[in-house]
Amino acid sequence: MVAGGVSRIISGSKYPEHNSIDTDTSPTAAGAAVHCAAMLIAAPASGHGKTSITAALARLHRRNGLRVRCFKTGPDFIDPTMLVQASGHPVYNLDTWMMGVEHCRALLFEAAQSCDLILVEGAMGLFDGEPSSADLAQQFGLPILPVINASSMAQTFGALLHGLMTYRPGLEFVGAVANRVASARHEQMLRMSVPADMPLSIVMRSEAVTLPERHLGLQIADEIGDLDERIDALADLLQQTPLAQLPAAVTFTPPQRMIDVELSVDGADATPLLADITIAVAFDAAFCFLYQANLEWLQRLGARLHIFSPLDDDELPPVDAIYLPGGYPELHAAQLAANEVLLDAIRAHINAGKPVLAECGGMMYLTDKLIDLEGRTHDMLGALPGAVTMAKRLCAIGPQQLDVAGFKALRGHTFHYSSLATTLAPTWSAATPNERPGEAVYCSDSMVASYVHWYFPSNPQLIAHWLLGADRLDSAADRD
Repeated sequence: MVAGGVSRIISGSKYPEHNSIDTDTSPTAAGAAVHCAAMLIAAPASGHGKTSITAALARLHRRNGLRVRCFKTGPDFIDPTMLVQASGHPVYNLDTWMMGVEHCRALLFEAAQSCDLILVEGAMGLFDGEPSSADLAQQFGLPILPVINASSMAQTFGALLHGLMTYRPGLEFVGAVANRVASARHEQMLRMSVPADMPLSIVMRSEAVTLPERHLGLQIADEIGDLDERIDALADLLQQTPLAQLPAAVTFTPPQRMIDVELSVDGADATPLLADITIAVAFDAAFCFLYQANLEWLQRLGARLHIFSPLDDDELPPVDAIYLPGGYPELHAAQLAANEVLLDAIRAHINAGKPVLAECGGMMYLTDKLIDLEGRTHDMLGALPGAVTMAKRLCAIGPQQLDVAGFKALRGHTFHYSSLATTLAPTWSAATPNERPGEAVYCSDSMVASYVHWYFPSNPQLIAHWLLGADRLDSAADRD
């Protein structure tokens, strides 16, 4: 099974459709600025309903015949699955530290050329993080729509909104959303707390439009059986608000330069770095944390992608490398352990010295044991000595950078509720942007594993180097 339509993977559907795609996501620097309606949906903190409102806005305007493109601020795999479902288009992340300003600019510029509305969902609170959602809005001139959970407040709603709108000069706002409003009287108090000319959209409290959550955030789209009905119901509510009208157009300029990468051996016209390499990419309910851009860049490097399920598949055809992304192996540990045929196939691949690149949940799958929250022990692949133990609290979160001699920095992020105890010494250690110690990176033969979720376009050469395998690394090193 060779994957072509990788845009479906992020949608949360069990297996992607296998259509051909255009993998060139980096438009040239030439070209005039374009104009497209756009806004960034923000909040005072997580849990106020940014994802629900963004998805409903995408569905509302899509139903009205418009072409809608959604983006997600910062590193995130879960919320984009909702936005793909709502918009019908691939969703890319925007993070100026992890990706670079020009890469973000290129993605927005490309989208603005072919759509009627761009919606960017913020992350955490509007001013949280470095870079924050406010930083992104200011960088690209995006007007901001604050979403505030008003369920436990009345007049304080106005004070909170006032603070968001005045905290940093130079930001533009396009109204606000009062979410989870209890009654008509509650609505009246909220409206009295804001200026009379404020475009305030009221969303009444309803279980029919609430999205289910768990320890890493929302559930992924494919796990919510009535997701379309929930999104449509919320879109119906927004149809009666000022948000039924498009925001003003924003000017999107082309990137000042192309992304600074070499995708081929001897230049742009030579053989791509991963030409004739077939990579098996794990994708199912246990391994579903995949950046849209990562898969597309593997294809730009010349790789053929084979999508497989460690949960359900009973064979692994001959491939040159395996990519095990993050996800929820802890929720499916018993089924993963029971699929002994596939476990043996992956072990044979590793024993043959063929490369494996594993991130977070993928690394957990490589270990000897996985101990879940109930204390149950599950046998995993046994390729990385040690055991992973699940925790009830977050163990690590934040951006990470890895510096390897001979390569530019590789960037990504970490976010996990488990810890690894291993006798294997790390080959490298990542670092935070302020140079504090970060996650360990383990290498054994042709296996590279870490808790870090890497953003491949930040350094496709190093990713390609890892995926070439021990039998090809010497020739790759000669090219560096």
